[in-house]
Amino acid sequence: MAKSEQKAKREAGRFRQLLKIYAATAKNDKAAVGLALLGLLVPTLLGLGIASIVEPGNVIVMILWTVLGFTVGLLLAMIIMSRRAEAAAYARFEGQIGAAGGVLRSTLRRGWRFNETPVHFSPKTQEVVYRAVGPSGVVLIGEGTSRVRVAAMVEDERKKVQRIAPGVTTHALYVVAGDEKSTPLAKLGKTILKFKRTLNRREVSVVANRLDSIGMNIPVPKGLDPKRMKAQRR
Repeated sequence: MAKSEQKAKREAGRFRQLLKIYAATAKNDKAAVGLALLGLLVPTLLGLGIASIVEPGNVIVMILWTVLGFTVGLLLAMIIMSRRAEAAAYARFEGQIGAAGGVLRSTLRRGWRFNETPVHFSPKTQEVVYRAVGPSGVVLIGEGTSRVRVAAMVEDERKKVQRIAPGVTTHALYVVAGDEKSTPLAKLGKTILKFKRTLNRREVSVVANRLDSIGMNIPVPKGLDPKRMKAQRR
């Protein structure tokens, strides 16, 4: 009994959250409301039309077809609002450092090893490189404001991957503001999932563990020599 109540509360919470998202989308995107209403009305009217053709004058058939059309229309309207809300969210985060990590964490499916913490970070420019390991091999995602700088960071990580896991397929993607050749946030997860499968589950685990062992690449500031640094005394 307690489990069923908890499940009902979770479902109610999700429904309220969904309504809030739809309300915010309708407030900021007026076209979304019109498209959703169109998606609701067309199947409903289509159901009425089919009922009048199949069994004209039959009230029960008309009700059944209308309910069916309304149900399909409601589902279509929800899909339209969800897509518009998703597009608005991606547009809002476009150009922000760290957005790629959040997108990948929510879109990559089971079988992928991904950590939202970047594997390469530039303290000066705040540009980063993320690494995902999965059935398609290793995917490096460079995010920043300069394609040249980000490409250099990605190349450093690519060499590291080839040294630690030679022969493993390595892909490079870029999320750079204002760069036409970059991958948009909305298509980042889909682009990675479309890559050809080259590793099985065991190989993914082995490669990911090897790469995790090398840690994060953070440049040491000029003037500091890590080998000569001494521990502070009390």
